[in-house]
Amino acid sequence: MSIIYATSTAIVALIVIAFILAKSIRIVPQAMTMVIERLGKYHKTLRSGINFILPFFDSPRSVVWDFPVNEELKTRKRSSWIDLREQVYDYPKQSVITKDNVTISIDALLYFQIMDPMKAVYEVANLTKAIEMLTQTTLRNVVGKLTLDECLTSRDEINTELCRILDEATDKWGVKVNRVEIKDIEVPESIRVQMEKQMTAEREKRAAILTAEGEKQSKILEAEGFQESEVKKANGEKEAAILRAEGDAESTRLRAEAEAKAIESVRNAFGDAAGYAEYLKAIRYIDTMKDVFSGKDVKTIFMPYGTEKALGSAGVLSELLGRKEGV
Repeated sequence: MSIIYATSTAIVALIVIAFILAKSIRIVPQAMTMVIERLGKYHKTLRSGINFILPFFDSPRSVVWDFPVNEELKTRKRSSWIDLREQVYDYPKQSVITKDNVTISIDALLYFQIMDPMKAVYEVANLTKAIEMLTQTTLRNVVGKLTLDECLTSRDEINTELCRILDEATDKWGVKVNRVEIKDIEVPESIRVQMEKQMTAEREKRAAILTAEGEKQSKILEAEGFQESEVKKANGEKEAAILRAEGDAESTRLRAEAEAKAIESVRNAFGDAAGYAEYLKAIRYIDTMKDVFSGKDVKTIFMPYGTEKALGSAGVLSELLGRKEGV
């Protein structure tokens, strides 16, 4: 009988010990944590791996989380585990009013991460619900300062401003807001139709401006080409005139030198100045006679007084130079 009693006692003791050990050991997965309270007061935060607590005195603190399912439905879950990974919440679309009194619907994504589990548990009653409400009010404030066109073209600026404000506001909750993304912006149908008409008008305006600019540029290039052509043509004519003038000057110089040599030869042949002078007059008369007799209808020629003397001198010169010249 005593043996049976001793065996039963040992079994009960082993069960109690196993129960106490089960209550004393907490295995925490990676990237997860748990807040432990001792007699209702915060004691410590468990790390990943095996942790030991004091049974019956230490107990995990359970927290409430709201998770959005769709635009109208949410689920609430109570858990003692706290996820330390980055989380993304797709909040339902929210109606906001822009600066120019246009009501639009905005769908936003929020990426955040719990950095201090103790603050996330004790500083706010429902962390996810608080972040959702804060995101909605902040979104209204930011979008309310912008016009519709600015909202549609400045998503990056809106994301940056929302992230900055939310990160500052959630710091006391032990949360780090990494980024905020505007997923979709919906405008009323009437506004959308007007925007499409405006965009069409803007495109037609830009096309007309580009066409006019192209024609203007074409005319400018054509005028510049004509001007350049005229300048080059004038420069060419100038260069040609200069070359012709230089050629004429050189030709005149050479003729003058030739005539000077010929005159010098004639002068040496006559030997005196009087005969040389008579020769020059005769040459001038001969040239004049050539011009006179070149006409076809010339029948009568009146010779100036003293011509025969000059012609006689020319004949003498012809004999002297050994040439025969007939007039």
